[in-house]
Amino acid sequence: MQILLETSARHLHVTREVLDILFGEGYELTHKKDLSQPGQFACEERVKVVGPKGEFPTVSILGPIRPATQVELSAADARKIGIAAPVRESGDIKGSGACKLVGPCGEVDIDEGVIIAKRHIHATPADAEALGVKDTEIVKVRVDSDGRSLIFDDVVVRVSEKFALAMHIDTDEACACGATPGMMVDIVK
Repeated sequence: MQILLETSARHLHVTREVLDILFGEGYELTHKKDLSQPGQFACEERVKVVGPKGEFPTVSILGPIRPATQVELSAADARKIGIAAPVRESGDIKGSGACKLVGPCGEVDIDEGVIIAKRHIHATPADAEALGVKDTEIVKVRVDSDGRSLIFDDVVVRVSEKFALAMHIDTDEACACGATPGMMVDIVK
């Protein structure tokens, strides 16, 4: 059973409080396009992410609003703007990197929340059963590409009824394996 490989570019998730600071009290995110994971969407809104050595002026917000603000960068991104960001699963932000977020109506310093997302597979329980894996299992995934084939180790499987089957990697990893839109990958047993 093959898995769709998707590249996750730099982006952030925001809380209601942070959205109000950046865009104004009661502001609502503007839906731009649906993402592969059910209920998730890219927004029209963009903010500046500022680190000690530089900034990215137009980083996309992904919706919907979350319980914690989280900025996801690649390792190269984090290094470029001087943020010490650990590799973490989404939502595991305790003790992670810090930055400043700047929107059209205000700015906020976040003391933690900047991570390099751990490569992962989203799967439904039925997908997991078909793949022979379980939630939180660490697997290897083979990527066959023209001149850049490789095996990713340390890929965490995340299982939920709310997911759609897909593997997510960041832009550094996508470049390393020559990822292209629609590319399919296999778990290596």
